[in-house]
Amino acid sequence: MKYKVLLTGKNDSAIDDFFMQMTDHFEVMTSSARFEDIIRHMNYFSPDIFAYCLNKESRDDMIQIANLKFRLSKANIPLVIMGLKEDCDEFEKISVNAANLILYRPLSVGVIQEKIIALMKDRRFMEVVDTQHAAADAAEAEKEKARMSVPEETVKKAPPQLQRRHVLVVDDNAMMLKVIKEHLHGKYDVATAVSGKVALKFLERKKTDLILLDYEMPEESGPAVLEKLRASDETKDIPVIFLTGVTETKKIKEALALKPQNYLLKPVDREKLLETIAKEIG
Repeated sequence: MKYKVLLTGKNDSAIDDFFMQMTDHFEVMTSSARFEDIIRHMNYFSPDIFAYCLNKESRDDMIQIANLKFRLSKANIPLVIMGLKEDCDEFEKISVNAANLILYRPLSVGVIQEKIIALMKDRRFMEVVDTQHAAADAAEAEKEKARMSVPEETVKKAPPQLQRRHVLVVDDNAMMLKVIKEHLHGKYDVATAVSGKVALKFLERKKTDLILLDYEMPEESGPAVLEKLRASDETKDIPVIFLTGVTETKKIKEALALKPQNYLLKPVDREKLLETIAKEIG
């Protein structure tokens, strides 16, 4: 069986190795690092693997690929990065835990083939989303159980300074939910929802001070969820901040036309995230 590999990056040597020495195992195609080109090639080629071959890539190029990670996760396409250790480490700083496999060059062609094939045979990377969803649900259930065990009068008497503000994060990507929760848990109480439907159900039973809402989700998009929030007297005043991997000016203007309180580009910078939320709810 041959796996289809979509390649991009400035490491021509690594890309040449795929074309010249790995065709027994891989069917390969290249793309520029432009977000739009990669999406078109993904739609045309339907790759099994996306490989980013790094060689002194610019930060902007790395951010483009990091933004792509969420599309890859939805399609269950693993991201493989390869290059010198300093290049791979720089990419990991920009997009924490984005890569499913990191290959530090120099490596022999045989080792590269072996590690990529092993990744594809070990389909556990596809189960990460379900595992993290289950973990998030279990944690939320435990939190609710703890709340139910506290007498109501105790909660009412709690000093105001001990009652932290609450943030609801809505994103269909479990990795994104995990990263944002790690960014926020030190300052805010955080609940997560894997879809707009789950978020709206949550808000029927509980309240939140702010919603971080993924702009692009399957079945029900961020704009559709925002419209429902604004149509309800119970939720119309909740501040909403869009999370989006879209970098096109036109798309950003479309998002802002819906009048969210703000928007943040993925991958989300922790300091920028905290600063933006603090402006809305402290």
